[in-house]
Order: sequence, then structure tokens, then C-alpha cells
Amino acid sequence: MTGNCKNPRENELKEERVMKKEFGGPVLFLDRSDINTDEIIPAKYLTEVEKAALKPYVLEDLTLPGFDPKGEKMQQAKVIVTRANFGCGSSREHAPWVLEVNDITLVVAEGYARIFRQNMFNCGMMAVELPAGEIEKIFKLADADVTCAVDFAGKTLAFSAADGRKETVTFTLTEFDAALVESGGWVEFADARY
Repeated sequence: MTGNCKNPRENELKEERVMKKEFGGPVLFLDRSDINTDEIIPAKYLTEVEKAALKPYVLEDLTLPGFDPKGEKMQQAKVIVTRANFGCGSSREHAPWVLEVNDITLVVAEGYARIFRQNMFNCGMMAVELPAGEIEKIFKLADADVTCAVDFAGKTLAFSAADGRKETVTFTLTEFDAALVESGGWVEFADARY
């Protein structure tokens, strides 16, 4: 007995670099720091055990000037750009889940609550952290409709406003976080390796 625990699919897995989720699309700007998990998904819905049941309640309790959680911008959003400490408050997997079932797979912020950030990656989604100055440059586009294109391999986010203005930023991910995103989340990552 050799004790070799090598995965028989290892070579196949190395060649398989197809993203499991789609990233990029219309951007929703939430111009406030400290948006907490109760605002992302109200606690009264935490009894739901199916992700899909959470869908209509995303950002239901968030109050920001001009923001409508049932409005067109929210319905079209695939990317959120916000300020610091996104996902603070109670730790709950429901917060990333409600974003995921609404096809929001990328949040770009100055920073995150630690557990929320890791739950995003565990779900195969991206929580990209950028310096305040970079976030401010992106927010200067917010007066127009904006889309974001993600180059995962090149680690860039290209923001394009409908009026022609553009802003491109680079981001970093740890090797492990990148592997979680590529796999589609922690469960898929573990299934492929163990």
C-alpha cells in the first residue's frame, strides 16, 4: 500500500477552468458604509431554508435616498458597488444567499465584515476589496447607467457608463479565494478534491 491519496481526476481538474458562475453586468451603487446583514436580508426571513424563497426580500429594509428595493435598477443589478464594512452585523449565510439568488455575484467595496466576506467566497461569489480612492473613482460614474466587465484571469474590473465614461481597476484575491470562485463555492471545491 503506497498511501497515495492523489485525486484520480487531478489532471482533469487542472485543465477545467470554466467559471461556474457569471460575473459582471449592470451595477447597483449603494452609497453608504456599514450596510448590515439585516438590511441585506431582514431577520424575519431567516426561517427560510431554500435560497430561492429569499429572492423577493433582497435589500428590503435598506433605506437610502432614491433606492427602491423593488425598482428596476435593483431588478437588473448583477454587481453592487458600495462603501466600507459591507455585511456587518449578525453573521448569517442568508445574506450572500439572497444576493446569489438575485444573480448578484460580485460586490465591490472598501471592506467587509470578515464572516460575510468569507461566506461570499464560500458561495463561489466575489467580494472584491478596493482602496477608498478607487471606490470613489467608480462612484463618479454613478450618475449614469453603469456595467462592469470582469476579467478574472487578468484581475481587472472595467466599469463603463452609458455616457461613455470608463474606469478600470485591478483587484487581488488569495489563491484559495480564487479557487473557491473558480469551483463555484466551497462544496464544489471540496467535492472536486476530497
